[in-house]
Amino acid sequence: MAVAAGGAAAIAWPFIDQMNPSADTRALASIEFDVTKVPEGQQVVVKWRGKPLFVRNRTKAEIAKAVADDAASMKDPEKDADRVKPGKAQWLIVGGNCTHLGCVPTFGGGEYGGWFCPCHGSVYDTSGRIRKGPAPKNLVVPEYAFLSDTKVKIG
Repeated sequence: MAVAAGGAAAIAWPFIDQMNPSADTRALASIEFDVTKVPEGQQVVVKWRGKPLFVRNRTKAEIAKAVADDAASMKDPEKDADRVKPGKAQWLIVGGNCTHLGCVPTFGGGEYGGWFCPCHGSVYDTSGRIRKGPAPKNLVVPEYAFLSDTKVKIG
């Protein structure tokens, strides 16, 4: 009986293993980015897993506004500190697709100083939190880690 189970596992393993992502696909699962390319008060859009990501170097005023708004009423309440890494509050990294229907919001629009989605009017604040409009959730914060003061690994 044990031999039969071992034989079945040996036969099944190649079929199961072929469903795992290939090495080149796994390599695309993460990217490294040099944050020195982003001046204070600016953002860049990087492509990750085929979608845009916003990497924003926030000003002290943007951070202060986001922290002050932590207690505001929101659809998807989340503190600014929970959306950034400790000691790196100036760096906000969020998905660049509106959580309503996936359009790409523009920065600097709307009354909260963050992003505005021109498709249906969703408004996000300087922390990427939904403040107004049909979007149900905040802009998504991907998994990321700072490898050094100047380099971040996303994914």
